[in-house]
Amino acid sequence: MHPIRKKRLTVVLFLLAGLSIAVGLTTYALRQNINLFYDPSQISAGEAPVDVRIRAGGMVQEGSVLRDPDTLKVEFLVTDYSASVPIEYVGILPDLFAEGQGIVAMGRLNSEGRFVADQVLAKHDENYMPPEVAGALEKASSAEGKPMPVNAKPATY
Repeated sequence: MHPIRKKRLTVVLFLLAGLSIAVGLTTYALRQNINLFYDPSQISAGEAPVDVRIRAGGMVQEGSVLRDPDTLKVEFLVTDYSASVPIEYVGILPDLFAEGQGIVAMGRLNSEGRFVADQVLAKHDENYMPPEVAGALEKASSAEGKPMPVNAKPATY
């Protein structure tokens, strides 16, 4: 093999190796930061992974909010009107958090089936519904043949 071709081949192989390493590291980093959305039906059916950071959302079930008077711990149920999931959160809830309103919680599902949230997001006005929550509610209500609640309509932009 000619020395110039050998040198070019070596440079190309090093570039390919470097590019492969960069793509592998980028893919690994992105995989670590993905937060998948699960609705209460999927969580109660066991489709959600345990001890992996995910997002869960739905409507806060009426009469389910329990606050610890000594701490900032709050427990409540989130429903898609076909299944409910208990959520535990320690911290200050958003001002717009209320029973019967849509929320998205970020956290981990523990081995007991309780979702331990580290962040709770509430809708920002009466016309907005997070797209994931609206889709989950629409899917659950159509499966049961019930009409979707009026305040669960997704916003149109």
